[in-house]
Amino acid sequence: MTDLSRFAITRKWPAAHPERLQLYSLPTPNGVKVSILLEELGLPYEPHRVAFDRNDQLSPEFLSLSPNNKIPAIIDPQGPGGQPLALFESGAILWYLAEKTGRFIPADAARRYETLQWLMWQMGGVGPMFGQVGFFHKFAGKDYEDKRPRQRYVDESARLLRVLDQRLEGHDWIMGADYTVADIAVLPWVRNLIGFYGARELVGFDQFKQVARVLDAFLQRPAVQRGLTIPGG
Repeated sequence: MTDLSRFAITRKWPAAHPERLQLYSLPTPNGVKVSILLEELGLPYEPHRVAFDRNDQLSPEFLSLSPNNKIPAIIDPQGPGGQPLALFESGAILWYLAEKTGRFIPADAARRYETLQWLMWQMGGVGPMFGQVGFFHKFAGKDYEDKRPRQRYVDESARLLRVLDQRLEGHDWIMGADYTVADIAVLPWVRNLIGFYGARELVGFDQFKQVARVLDAFLQRPAVQRGLTIPGG
């Protein structure tokens, strides 16, 4: 039987199925990237809810796996060389799982790097900028009298949506006909921006017809629908 006891996180979240990939997450835009990919891949995994309202992300056990105190994180009991591998950072996890399985990334080397660039585009741009819109529009930042910070992030988010819209012109997905980890990284953030953050009108989303089209196709995928709810309450 697989033994994960050397990982301190398993003391707070015991593994009922240690032979399965262990997912420590919450249904946030970053968290669902990994649960969606796992559902798309059909890999057996065991989800554990990291509850922010209990500050689970700040617990010593969680920090032992994810020192940046952010979800998601994983332990793959069958990592490289058959040894357990622990990873944090959603982009790194997506790329690892795609390479491990050979799915949702192109086989061609040049196309793989092109996919990676769009994954990095999400990590460095879409996530941070859309997140700031959420802070200044929905959360504590909305009470600031000075609206210039909010407008800065609104303008940058609209610019990023325009970049994406232009990329999707004539394409089924970011990489053309192929659905990849780039889509799985980007589209949950778009959904969150116009849904949970309520910023649809603020960023002028309805002008980005190609983004809306591809987001709709993404949300119709059964694996996406399942992944958006994992881990449950």
